[in-house]
Amino acid sequence: MKKNILLFLLTLLVINLYSQDNLKGRLLAKNGNETIPLIGANIFWLNTNTGTITDEEGKFSLPFLGPDKKIIFSYIGYKSDTISVKENQFFIKFLDETNTESLDEITVTQRRKTIQKSYFDAQNIINVNSAELLKAACCNLSESFETNPSIDVNFSDALTGTKQIRMLGLKSPYLLITEENIPMVRGASQAYGLSFTPGTWIESIQITKGTGSVVNGFESIAGQINTEIKKPFYDVPLFVNLYNSANGRQELNLQGNWKINDKWSSGLFLHGNRRNQEIDGNEDNFLDVPLAKQINILNRWQYTDTEKGWVSFGTIRFMNDKKQVGALGFNSDLDRKQNRLWGSEINTQRLDASIKIGYVFPELSYQSFGFQSAYSNHKQEAFYGFRVYDINHESVYTNLLFNSIIGNTKNKFKAGINFSYDRYQETVDTFYFNRDDHSVGSFFEYSYDSLENFTLLGGVRFDIHNRLGTFITPRLNLRYLPQKNTIIRFSIGSGRKAANIFAENQTLFGTNRRINILDSGGLIYGLNPERAWNYGLSISQIFNLFGGGANITTDYYITSFTDQVVVDWESEGEISFYNLKGLSRANSFQISFDYNPSEAINLRLAYKNYDVKTTYNSGFLQKPLQAQNRFFANLGWESRRNIKEAQWRWDLTYHALGRQRLVSTERDLLDSYSRAYGLWNSQLTRAFTEAFELYAGVENLGDFKQLNPIIGADDPFGINFDSAQIFAPIFGRMFYIGLRWNF
Repeated sequence: MKKNILLFLLTLLVINLYSQDNLKGRLLAKNGNETIPLIGANIFWLNTNTGTITDEEGKFSLPFLGPDKKIIFSYIGYKSDTISVKENQFFIKFLDETNTESLDEITVTQRRKTIQKSYFDAQNIINVNSAELLKAACCNLSESFETNPSIDVNFSDALTGTKQIRMLGLKSPYLLITEENIPMVRGASQAYGLSFTPGTWIESIQITKGTGSVVNGFESIAGQINTEIKKPFYDVPLFVNLYNSANGRQELNLQGNWKINDKWSSGLFLHGNRRNQEIDGNEDNFLDVPLAKQINILNRWQYTDTEKGWVSFGTIRFMNDKKQVGALGFNSDLDRKQNRLWGSEINTQRLDASIKIGYVFPELSYQSFGFQSAYSNHKQEAFYGFRVYDINHESVYTNLLFNSIIGNTKNKFKAGINFSYDRYQETVDTFYFNRDDHSVGSFFEYSYDSLENFTLLGGVRFDIHNRLGTFITPRLNLRYLPQKNTIIRFSIGSGRKAANIFAENQTLFGTNRRINILDSGGLIYGLNPERAWNYGLSISQIFNLFGGGANITTDYYITSFTDQVVVDWESEGEISFYNLKGLSRANSFQISFDYNPSEAINLRLAYKNYDVKTTYNSGFLQKPLQAQNRFFANLGWESRRNIKEAQWRWDLTYHALGRQRLVSTERDLLDSYSRAYGLWNSQLTRAFTEAFELYAGVENLGDFKQLNPIIGADDPFGINFDSAQIFAPIFGRMFYIGLRWNF
């Protein structure tokens, strides 16, 4: 704790060594004889993470990075432009309207940084665009954070190969994971839901640290991850992606888009993957990665009428996913319910449908309303040896939102009401758990922006939930610039959630541990809901370093639980769930450095320290399988900036993980720790044209593997069998190749 505070104060001293002015201006366009402001246009310095958007009057303000730097202006429906800024003075820029996508626009897209930190929002938001997802073997959403230091990626068990994410030292159930601001990965989909969204479908990802906004619900505790799916109106007519890895994974993505007329467009996305190769690199007679196949189909329709202010989306998706894990040679028809070979099958079918309608008042561009409604049905049938876990989760979500101003555009507000319904039907071994959850909530959020050095976002929501009760959720985010190019953010807020203890901890079924639920008289498995407060402070400094753009950001977040469902693995042969009796906290410190020494090179460095402790029945202990110290480095290089020519792109990423506490098992002693280790990933891409490219890469270049990952593998039906105690990869070096083709 003291070390973190010292590092935080040291960073404050460093970032205050730099001070620069802001570049201000206005972006306009001609509509006949009328001059109109371009609202929400993107403006950013070439080859940096520094940018902003224009306000309701087309005005903008962003840090001045020095003379002879280039700045890029882009806005949908207009020709993008790049100009060289000679001096810091207020200027007015006009963009020309266009009806076709030009090569200049494509060039600008390539130049924009793939990860951008938001310097002008009150919330601590990191924007990741689709180009960043191309830097790694990003086959689905769970694998799309390998090159992002804000999210930690770990393997959840030694059977399924599923990757689990964490932020601020907490697992994904404490994050609100949405798709176009509709809650998506929750309930039954917590364990595998991130693997159900193909990476090629994603247009962008927004990562918010801290509790964030009250608009999307009360479940966000550590942060929010929102994904935007590609829009048919703007996407390419046809896209093909092929992928093949040395561990037997093959993948195909086909995406087609049709513009029916100037208002209607439609997109059809097809995804399929399979792995039918049995691999046992550690020779424990268990598959290192599952035999699997998935079919995923999405169809969406978009209606846009800019003249009348209407935009709407309708989406329907069906997904079928099958996994087989366990012993080599396991045959479900012959070996299930037999004690000859241990095996498991996890079969999931999911249906999603949603509609979104938005309206902007033509005469009042600052005033709008939006309506969202979504339905999902998630059905999973699974067995693990002799154990059974089936779940059917049916969900309905509706949100009505209104935006306007109070007096002027510096004072804005959002108000709305939402409704959610969840039906859970679970089979756990020989027990049945059924419940219906429903809630109605209303919210009000106020924002103030001085357009210079202060921004405030404050909100409160009031919810009535049949199991969580009636409660209020307050949240506050502040942004302040004490001097030019120094950004300080502070946030505070609360969140709460119902702990779906089996869906969120499906790794327990890959063990023979006995399940204990210590009833507290609550309404969810006899347990009370989880509640927590999150406090955050972030300081960023933008500056020039040897002629290149750079920034340093320091974050410190504290998550303090007032009630929590403790997941206790501390006793051998059992896993216990009970409500917290004592302290539980997650303190997260991160310092990151982003640097662009030239147009061709990008460097990202980060160090993270986690102090995550919970009161167990056996004492106040550090969370198991949580590295206290992590280091991240990413180096990117591009051979040129002109998309009209062939291009090489190369990325190298390094993750270093410190020691992790291990629970007492047949393999590990009490109070033992794993060894520290590092992982190298790299990818090389050859873009022959703007439409066609080949890529090849390697994960875990150093071939580091956890030895004896499955405890009791020689006696899988014995009491000591446990595949959940994983602190490192179980398979080693993995090569892959692929192609991308835009028609």
